[in-house]
Parts: sequence; structure tokens; C-alpha cells
Amino acid sequence: MTKTSRRLLTTAAVLAGVGLVAAGAPAAYAFGGSRGRIVEADQAPARVVAIILGAEVYPSGTPSRYLRARLDVGARLYRDGKARVLIVSGDDSPEHNRETSAMRAYLVREGVPAGKIVEDVAGLDTYDTCVRAKRVFGVTDALLVSQSYHLPRAVTTCRAAGVDAWGVGDSSVRRGSSFWRIGEVREYAAYVKMAFDLLSQRVPRLEPPSSAVREALAR
Repeated sequence: MTKTSRRLLTTAAVLAGVGLVAAGAPAAYAFGGSRGRIVEADQAPARVVAIILGAEVYPSGTPSRYLRARLDVGARLYRDGKARVLIVSGDDSPEHNRETSAMRAYLVREGVPAGKIVEDVAGLDTYDTCVRAKRVFGVTDALLVSQSYHLPRAVTTCRAAGVDAWGVGDSSVRRGSSFWRIGEVREYAAYVKMAFDLLSQRVPRLEPPSSAVREALAR
């Protein structure tokens, strides 16, 4: 092996090590911050609000399989009295096929009263959802609903944003889904973004404080 080749291998090894540390430290922080706080629906503590994190909606307006599974968990939490109000959080722009509108419509078809559903139309990512839950909707504690591999990051992010969060995970879509493993791997890049967002205290889109949750509770 030439001297140049050895230098290239050494450089590659160093970069790989740096990459592992860069991804590993935020991942460890996420798992530590959510330890003991991710449960099944029947084990979830009762909270006023459950926040259902958005996912893909098809052009037809139909929620994807992953999103339907999250919505089914949210509907169950409402029916079981574990949550009195459901916040559906996502991007309601036409480019994302009116994500929160589709989520609301699905929940209504599943028997959740429309008046108990609040749309967060600018929850563009997990960090935005958590910050907006606290600063726009006045939420201080909540259940978070998503696929289970997503919840360590979601719970930790919300706790750092001032929301005392518990995660309620769905794993029903894992069987027969090639995307599940992809999602698990992608989380490591998302952990790095989480760290950047929390350290920089990035400010998402914010409106004046909303009374939507209080109004839903009063209905």
C-alpha cells in the first residue's frame, strides 16, 4: 500500500469516526431524554391533549398507511379517555395534500367529534410541532403519537421545548413494510438535526397564542 493510500484510508477512518460521534451523541441524548416515557396505548397516562404527528397524505387526500396507524392510535386514546383533545400537526399546504385537513377528516370518520380536534397547520417537522404546541397552543403536557422508532426524538424534543411529553407508539405497520428499517436508519440523521434545532433554538413559524385547545375542551 502506498503512502498516499494509507493517508486516504486514515482520513476516511477519521471522518467515519467523527460521523459516528456526531450522530451517536444526539441519539444517546434522545434515548436518555425519553427513557421510561414511551408506552403502548393501554399504558398511556391520561392527559388533556394528544398530539398526532403528521406523515404522508396521498394526492387523493387519503392518509398513508403509516399516518392511518397514527390516527387510529389517537382515536383510541380519545375513546379510552386518555386524551380529551387531539391536535393533528402537519403541513396543510396544497403541496402536502392538505395534511392536517385529511387527518381531521379521517378522525371524524372514526367517530372523534370534530370539535375535539385542533389543527396545527404549520407543524412542518417535529421541532416545529413541539415549539408551537407550547408557544401557540399553550400545551404544557401531552401524549405524542407516532411510529415507535420516531418517539425517542419526538419526546425528547418536546420535553426540551417545555412540554412534559409521553410517547404512544405504533408498531402495527412494521410487518411487511420495507420502509420501517429505512425510517429507523433515517432517525440518526434526524437526531443530528434535533441537536442543531435545540442548540440554536431555531424559531419556527409562530402566530399569536391560540385559544383553540381551551375552546375544544369547553365543547
